[in-house]
Amino acid sequence: MSEHRRKPPQPQGGGRAEIRRGQSASSSGRRAAPRGATGSPSDSYGSDSYDSGGEERQYGGRAEARRAAQRSGGGRRRAAEPTRGGRRAAPGGPTGPGRGRGRPAMYDKKRLIDYPRAGKYGWQRWVPSWRLVSGLCIGFFGSLVAVAGIGYAMVGVPNEENAAALSQNNVYYWSNGKQMIATGSGQNRQNVTIDRIPEEMQQAVISAENKSFYQDSGVDPMGIARALANMARGGDTQGGSTITQQFVKNTYLSQDQTVTRKFKEMFISIKVGTKLSKDEILQGYLNTSYYGRGAYGIQAAAQTYYGKDAVDLEPSECAFLAALLKGPTYYDPAGNDGLDPSATAKANEKRSKERWGWILQQMHNDKKLSDAAYQKAISTYPMPDERKAAKGMSGQIGYLADTAKKYVLNHSNITEKQFDQGGYQIKTTFEKSKVEALTKAVKKVEKEKLDPDKRELDKHVQFGAASVKPKDGAIVALYGGAGYENGHFNNNADTSGVPVGSTWKPFVLAAAMEHGTYRSDGPLSPLSKYNGNDHLKVRNNDGSYVMKKDNTPFFQENESDRPWGYISLRKAMEQSVNTPFVQLGMDVGMKNVADLAEKAGILDSSFAGLNASFALGTSTPSAIRMADSYATFAAAGKQAAPYSVTSVKSNGQEVPGFEKPRITQAMPENVANNVTNVLENVIQNGTGKNALSLGRKAAGKTGTTDENKSAWFVGYTQQLSTSVAMFREDPKSAKLLSMNGTAGEVSIHGGDVPTLVWTEYMKAALKGQTDLGFPDPEKIGGIQDAVGAPTPTPTPTVEPSETATESPSATPSVTPSLPSPSPTDTCGFFGCEEDGGTENGGTGGEPSTSPSPTDTSENGGNSRGNGNGGIFGGPTG
Repeated sequence: MSEHRRKPPQPQGGGRAEIRRGQSASSSGRRAAPRGATGSPSDSYGSDSYDSGGEERQYGGRAEARRAAQRSGGGRRRAAEPTRGGRRAAPGGPTGPGRGRGRPAMYDKKRLIDYPRAGKYGWQRWVPSWRLVSGLCIGFFGSLVAVAGIGYAMVGVPNEENAAALSQNNVYYWSNGKQMIATGSGQNRQNVTIDRIPEEMQQAVISAENKSFYQDSGVDPMGIARALANMARGGDTQGGSTITQQFVKNTYLSQDQTVTRKFKEMFISIKVGTKLSKDEILQGYLNTSYYGRGAYGIQAAAQTYYGKDAVDLEPSECAFLAALLKGPTYYDPAGNDGLDPSATAKANEKRSKERWGWILQQMHNDKKLSDAAYQKAISTYPMPDERKAAKGMSGQIGYLADTAKKYVLNHSNITEKQFDQGGYQIKTTFEKSKVEALTKAVKKVEKEKLDPDKRELDKHVQFGAASVKPKDGAIVALYGGAGYENGHFNNNADTSGVPVGSTWKPFVLAAAMEHGTYRSDGPLSPLSKYNGNDHLKVRNNDGSYVMKKDNTPFFQENESDRPWGYISLRKAMEQSVNTPFVQLGMDVGMKNVADLAEKAGILDSSFAGLNASFALGTSTPSAIRMADSYATFAAAGKQAAPYSVTSVKSNGQEVPGFEKPRITQAMPENVANNVTNVLENVIQNGTGKNALSLGRKAAGKTGTTDENKSAWFVGYTQQLSTSVAMFREDPKSAKLLSMNGTAGEVSIHGGDVPTLVWTEYMKAALKGQTDLGFPDPEKIGGIQDAVGAPTPTPTPTVEPSETATESPSATPSVTPSLPSPSPTDTCGFFGCEEDGGTENGGTGGEPSTSPSPTDTSENGGNSRGNGNGGIFGGPTG
């Protein structure tokens, strides 16, 4: 039973009468408070603790005490407030606010941490005392000192460099498991002593990275705090390191960005600072740092970038190499857009020049360069040498290894620095026999068609090609260029900046078959007719004409002025006529075309602007991406992203992230099969006739661009999809040059040299394999002719006319004189139609691009960019 309900024992001196007398006495002020009511020690042990009868009076616990306190509160004069330890109790007696309601002073015991504070009330109760604050601070900092001491005692300086600091080779393997090449930084590192490192190089690093190097203890507490704060926000722990810390990280620790590694770095740096001199630390840092291009250490960097020993470096060159330490991916003027689309050669050169100039200025400010030396160094930017071929990286091997490396870096957590330190085994998808066959095909056609010694226009001609497995995505072969050994370091198979021309038209047709147009109720049949005349005004969906920036109508051009009149889309694809596909793209919606191309395998980063010319291939995907997207048609709409690596091992362990890409259905199966049927006809009767010598069922499309700056052929069977690009490039500006007059021809088309290369390669690559043909498509969509097309009216024919007439043009101002029909008919799955083909396979429609309704010179591909079109998420390998 609780105390407040327990019946108190009756006092022996009398009962209720006694209580009444007590109350009366209390009210008159003549009787003192009962024992214990005031909280005074004398209440319990003095003479007043006994009643007049001489016997000890009993009280019934807390409840009786409260009643006694209430009785005592009615006197004339308030009893004196008891004190505790010499201090006056809080107002209200023993139950005042300082002790909590109803709690006598005898129950307040001394606490180790007086919080909330006893003897205080209101807001003062929650304000910590200075003793508490100072005690906590002393305890906190004491704990830190203890932890630091323990850490310092437990962490020692390793006796040897870690494995990461010792460079090894990376080994690449063909798809069959045989070794392709062993390459890495093992032969590109050489330590030099501090006396062989120019004073300007030493000072450039100090001025740029750690001005207090000769005065500090080797660690930067604020930098470490920033790193830990970055980690807390979900970032990494990089940043704020001194030269000593970076030396320790390069030499003794892994490159993992963890809190544990950061603390180890701090303690080891402190110990290293006490054991090694500043010159030894600086020497070690410059010898273990990564400068890009596989170069570790200042000696290797000097040889790689300037072809000289480190001791012979000029102050300007020292500042350039010091700038690379901030990140060679972004500060090497040669560019590295394969790892990051923003790391183009142009952007890197700009960043490099800015940091180079800043470092020289800092050296001058720090009195490490005299006025005269500064003016001489800043006068000319020391452009480094071009990339050099590493041992064994000649021919196509360099491009194969480069493609595989980019794939590894984009599909794992491995950094470029870690990868270049070596120790990885990379199994690729490349088939040696097919790589050799593709190289042989390019060289054979080059030799037959080009003679740069006799014809100026045959100089600077380049090829890029790639071959991909449908339903899989494996890249089995590629041709990247003339080879690293010839100074060609750009991988033409995985580059951007070369417009694909009319090879884009199948995406427009596929989008029409899947989505229809704004005028149709469903999919569009390839037998729908569109105006194929030259110099044609293009309409918007509301019937208005597409206008240029100057508010004048946009006219789409064909290569020739042949008056085709209204022709089917099948015929327009066969002869690569431009005007029908520009209007079709407007009717379908360029966004639908772009979405379908992306689903088929084209990266949106390579897309040009979605204007009228978008339908004609102003975009610039790589040869690898074009081969992969056409493989989607070959696989009845099933898309697999291109890949070049099947496994990576490090220290015998598999690195995750290299499973086969997931296969998706990019477009309806029948749409893809109908596109294939139309592209078969391109080879059988159209601009791709040179591929007939393959001797098996194949489908493909030619492509040529404005001013004849590039020419393509992309074709496929069920087993293999291959793209071939040809272009001329100014070696200084990287701008595309016209191929008019190249190979002694008036102009070069996709149906010429690129198709010959494609056919020569496919013969060898498919030798011994069964001709699988293609699945038969089902008829698709309804015939929906373009606006202005005449309504067909049956007319009896009495006698055959000597000259054929076609449907009149939708342009009233044009009254074409029509040519005689070809003696052959164009027949296919959809039936036969009159063949209006031109001679030699018909080139009446190309080149495929023309002036855009808006200014697309930047996207139209007159110069080769380095930021778009790669196969692995940007221009990555």
